[in-house]
Amino acid sequence: MSWLTPMAMKVQKINCSEKISMKTTLIKAAGFVCVLVFTPALAADLIRYDVAVLQGLNKVTARVSEFRAPVGQPVTFGSLEITARDCRKSSPEDTPESVSFLEIDDMKENVEKTRIFTGWMFASSPAVSAMEHPVYDVWLVNCGSSTDVPKDPADLVPDTTIQSSE
Repeated sequence: MSWLTPMAMKVQKINCSEKISMKTTLIKAAGFVCVLVFTPALAADLIRYDVAVLQGLNKVTARVSEFRAPVGQPVTFGSLEITARDCRKSSPEDTPESVSFLEIDDMKENVEKTRIFTGWMFASSPAVSAMEHPVYDVWLVNCGSSTDVPKDPADLVPDTTIQSSE
């Protein structure tokens, strides 16, 4: 060990917790740089919509329901009150992605409402920020506008009446 310089010997003596602390700091710094670099570009490419299209699973009945949550207006799914604060979708020429900022409260009877989820949900990766609840699962399906109403199948049949030229 005589060939090691005093500085190298000092570096060798760094304990394990300091190494972990340094790694954690470097990882946080790298994450912060990624957020600064990529977030403005992603946010600029996403188009705002005024309705979040969600699906919910009742784990007791095994029933899946699709429902629409207008931005800023609470909707109810079972004992949950869900408020979409923002809903954005990538432009058609980009990789499909829908993201929504949701606030989900549990409204049990005779108990104050409890906030169980606040954050961004991603349609392509629901497990990235999943809501934890013993009875319900909720996930984002898509973003849409309030004018996107389901069409009546009769409206999809082309008009085949012949008009006279008189």
